[in-house]
Amino acid sequence: MAQKTILLVEDNPDDIELTRLAFAEANIAYPLTVVRDGAEALDWLFARGRHAGRDRHNLPVLILLDLNLPKLDGRDVVQAIRADPTTRAVPVVALTSSVEPPDIDTCYALGVNSYLQKPADFAQFVWAVKQLGMYWLELNQPTTE
Repeated sequence: MAQKTILLVEDNPDDIELTRLAFAEANIAYPLTVVRDGAEALDWLFARGRHAGRDRHNLPVLILLDLNLPKLDGRDVVQAIRADPTTRAVPVVALTSSVEPPDIDTCYALGVNSYLQKPADFAQFVWAVKQLGMYWLELNQPTTE
């Protein structure tokens, strides 16, 4: 059985590194798989394109999704995830810099499970990642489907 992973969909190299460091600091044991745009996120999830050899049924335990992505917007990614029966139940957390009410409302309407603003301060970011990991990876009871 393949190891479960967390899928980070992020195009900013600094935010990717910050997330990697925060996960290490928070002692989150799941590996972080990084894709850099919305189209690659869907290719990875649905095992197509350059990810065609990946087991499509080995889904991440959590998707951390930036909203403003190249090629395909994060909102479109959420729609595609929720439209497919195999990915519909995977938890999606919008992890973004925007706190604009229309962005928040739209994301929840499309089916994100949670919406978090990326803290600018590293210590606050680590704290947020620890809380995120505690809830989604330890406390939350995922669907059995």
